[in-house]
Amino acid sequence: MAHAADPGKPASNRVAASAVDLDKAAASSFKKFTSPADKSVRKTLPTAQGKAATAQAQGAAVGNPDLAMILNASGETAHGLTLDTEIISASASLSITIEWGDGKKDTTTAGGSTTLTNSHTYAELGEYTVKVTVTDAANQAEIVNTLPIQTAGSDFTPYGPTRLLDTRSGIGATKGKVPARGTAHLKVGGNGGIPNGVTAVVLNVTATNTTQAGHVTVFGSGHEQPITSNVNFEAGQTVPNLVIVPVGKDGYVELFNGGWESIDLLADVTGYFTRSAASGYTSMNPTRFVDSREGLGTSKGQVAGQSVFSTQISGLRGVPQGITAVALNVTVTNPKETGHLTVFPSGQSAPSTSSVNFTAGQTIANSVIVPVGPDGKISIRNGAWAGADVIVDVVGHYSQASNGAYVPVSPGRLIDSRDPASPIYGELPGRMYFALEMPGYEAGIAGYVLNTTVTNTQGAGFLSVAPDPNSIEDYWDGVAVEPARPGASTLNWTAGKTVPNLVQAGTGPFGVVDFWNQGWEPTDLIVDMFGYYETK
Repeated sequence: MAHAADPGKPASNRVAASAVDLDKAAASSFKKFTSPADKSVRKTLPTAQGKAATAQAQGAAVGNPDLAMILNASGETAHGLTLDTEIISASASLSITIEWGDGKKDTTTAGGSTTLTNSHTYAELGEYTVKVTVTDAANQAEIVNTLPIQTAGSDFTPYGPTRLLDTRSGIGATKGKVPARGTAHLKVGGNGGIPNGVTAVVLNVTATNTTQAGHVTVFGSGHEQPITSNVNFEAGQTVPNLVIVPVGKDGYVELFNGGWESIDLLADVTGYFTRSAASGYTSMNPTRFVDSREGLGTSKGQVAGQSVFSTQISGLRGVPQGITAVALNVTVTNPKETGHLTVFPSGQSAPSTSSVNFTAGQTIANSVIVPVGPDGKISIRNGAWAGADVIVDVVGHYSQASNGAYVPVSPGRLIDSRDPASPIYGELPGRMYFALEMPGYEAGIAGYVLNTTVTNTQGAGFLSVAPDPNSIEDYWDGVAVEPARPGASTLNWTAGKTVPNLVQAGTGPFGVVDFWNQGWEPTDLIVDMFGYYETK
């Protein structure tokens, strides 16, 4: 059967700006800090001859007895905050110094009571003490107020891979299936080498021993359960999906079985986020590093059952030396039998975790975030007893030199092509793409953490997600250039399947991201947002 030629730029109903309010979605990540007037510490400066007389001549109260200040700060970006300094003073010449706690300071002057607003960006995440000094030299008075603050963003620390949950054996939870509409309560903070106080965690969550279709939703303990899903499964399937999920104040996350039959759940951790300097994220256009069908990154030919190969990541194709972890999309195709892949740092034995699960003949992808070995390599083990082809695309990397800090948000739905209220409504045609301006995009946002799901699929295909070179205004004005069709896949499907996968999407120059249906038949697309990376 002949197919029509690939269409050009999408129709106007395939282009939209997201309706999600990013400030509102991220509000819980941005704390407010305050230090009241009674925390001001006053001291009298050494007496200077004639100063008091000068103050009286100018009409100032001798000694400026009511001199005080109130400090209020709020996080505005991952690395930055805004400070409001409310000064209470008689009419007098004041000198103000703001020391930000990182060796930097700002100075200014005022003529009496006023409110000053200053912003500051920290090079490194962490906790700082802001110190504000107000000096009234004419009245030999000085007050100091201090304000402990904490930056809003979180940096990444690689960990494992390590299994935290397996309901089949009782690891991390009571042994036995998670009941329908039930929840597994998983300890993350303070578990093993993971510290207390982590803000988010990277888990590969797998549903198995399923007897009916359903879904799994993962969210932080104490948080409102979102309407979004992380893992979708059918009867008899074993389905993994990577999640980056906030951790509750008690150190736990919840894994909700949204199906009507019990299931087993597994969760493997590969890293966590804290509000302290560690590794930041750098997004990159999806770039292929391994394709066993072509001999790229490994020997040509299928990866044999029960075998391991290693491949270089750092120092190749735009990935710098010195990275601590890498963000991947790993695809298995042409497997001879059921099995799984395990991706892990080079230089160590393969852990008893899984990264991608597959059945004979299936093509399936999963996102993976994994530490790299000391030599900058990762290793991949085929846990099946027969061969399979393996494809690896790099979508980003973590390093101490990167400053992309993670900001979790309340999960929000960006696209649901089945919903008339969605900014983009209607099936995504074959060989076509949706172009979406991401919520709240501004310079400094380096990437978004999304979960993409295809459903109502009518044939085999795969999804690609890539930044668009155009602005949304270019599309609306009819001057957009056609973006290059991506070669990397995000998720793969066959007819009648519902398939999810996490995506760490780069923003491009204007914050527009394209979602490409690389198959020939239409499909519905759902896109949920869970967080973003910010460099300032």
